[in-house]
Amino acid sequence: MAAEGPGAKAIKANINLSTADFALEHYVAVTTEGESAGVEQLFAEDFNQKIQATNAQSNSRSEVVKSLKKQKGEKLNCRVSTDIIEESADYMVAKVTLKFKNFTKTDVVSLERVGDSWKVYKSMNSYQ
Repeated sequence: MAAEGPGAKAIKANINLSTADFALEHYVAVTTEGESAGVEQLFAEDFNQKIQATNAQSNSRSEVVKSLKKQKGEKLNCRVSTDIIEESADYMVAKVTLKFKNFTKTDVVSLERVGDSWKVYKSMNSYQ
């Protein structure tokens, strides 16, 4: 396996995040299908993830990006459905439901338009 050169990390995949739907679709691919291209591009600088469980947890953008990159190529064994809760020209809230064999994960995702691109800026997870 060849070693990466000094400029290798500077090359980033250009993912189309020009609409809220594209950004949401890419978010689902990143979180459930192990897609790693464009992960940094997808999340807003002030992104925050909250996990509602017995021990509530909060994760920063860098923690989530690092975790998702480690999951590169790993597909979750679940059924995924998405529902748009609210949408405007510059803002979208969606519910992403992941149904596993023994539990369900619900992820409420907030996206916003930043310039000519859409970013995920908040994610709230709960489990049943």
